[in-house]
Amino acid sequence: MAVSFENFPIYKKSISFTVKIFRLLENENLQKEFSLKDQIKRAVLSITNNIAEGSEYGSNKQFIRFLWIAKGSCAEVRSMLFVLSSLKKIDDEDFHSLSNECLEITKDVYHFIKYLEKSNSGGK
Repeated sequence: MAVSFENFPIYKKSISFTVKIFRLLENENLQKEFSLKDQIKRAVLSITNNIAEGSEYGSNKQFIRFLWIAKGSCAEVRSMLFVLSSLKKIDDEDFHSLSNECLEITKDVYHFIKYLEKSNSGGK
C-alpha cells in the first residue's frame, strides 16, 4: 500500500505552517486587508493542497509537477509576508519566524522533488 500524503513529514510541516498563517491573519492590524488576507490564505493552502493532490496521481512525474507548484506557492507566501512586514502590519518577530519556516518548507519540497527524481528517474 502506498504512503498516504497525510504521513509525509513535509505535509505535516505545511499544515502546521498553514495554521500559524491563519492565526496571524486574525491580527487586528489586518482587519481591513481583505484581499491580501484572502490571497495569502489561498497561497498557503496551495502548498498543502498541491502536496496532497500530486501524491494521488500514482506517478512521480505528476507528483513532481505538483511539488513545483507547492514550492512556487511558498515563494508567494514569503513575498506577502514581506509586504505585510513592509507595511508594518505584522511585527518583525512574526515576519522572521514565519519567513524562515516557509523557507524551510521550500527547501524540504525541493529535496523531496530531487529524491523523487532520483528514485524513479522522474516518472513511472
